[in-house]
Order: sequence, then structure tokens, then C-alpha cells
Amino acid sequence: MIEPLITRPEIALDQFLPIFIESTLVLVFGVGYAAIITLSKMGYFSKKWMPVGYLFWALQTYFLYDFAVLIQSNHFTTKVLMVTMLAYLFIPHLYFYLISAGDARYEDADEIVEDTN
Repeated sequence: MIEPLITRPEIALDQFLPIFIESTLVLVFGVGYAAIITLSKMGYFSKKWMPVGYLFWALQTYFLYDFAVLIQSNHFTTKVLMVTMLAYLFIPHLYFYLISAGDARYEDADEIVEDTN
């Protein structure tokens, strides 16, 4: 029986360092985006920091796209990565919306203490 042959594009040795650096920058900018947006929403930073967070998201998206090009991803994988980045843009906002909606819903219940005697 002949085993199937899987061919993958080869990455040149001189591309290893740029790939490593760009994948590291994806992580760094992703953490920066999440931290700045989270700290701004929690009130530790002023809302003026939000554009810096969005800049970090844009840089993360750019480096992720460039990383996908460097490792020779197919078009479907690149599209999936970009859709994931769009979801990553909105997930922190959805999280804080759900937290604030939950707090608002149960705010009155916290103030009422029933006497069980």
C-alpha cells in the first residue's frame, strides 16, 4: 500500500527570524490591546487610552496577516484568521456589556434583605 504524500511549502531558513519576530509581535500587541481596553473599561485608565488599544489591535491584525503570508497560508486560512481578528475586536466590549447588564439586573436584589424569621 502506498502512503499518501503530503507536500507543504517550505520556509526558507532566512525567513525564520522574521516569522519568529512577527508571531511574537502578534502576541505582544494582542496582550496590549486586551490590557488597555480592559483597564480603560474598568476605570484604571481614562477613556483617552482607547484609541491606543485600537491601534494595538490594528497592528496585531497587520502582523498576523503578514505572518500568514510569510508562512504561505492558503487563502481560506488567512480569511479565517481575519474573521477571528474581527471577533477579537468585539469580544472585550461584549464581555463588559454583559457584566454591566448583569450588575444592573441584579442591583436591586443585592439591596433587599429578606427576614426569614
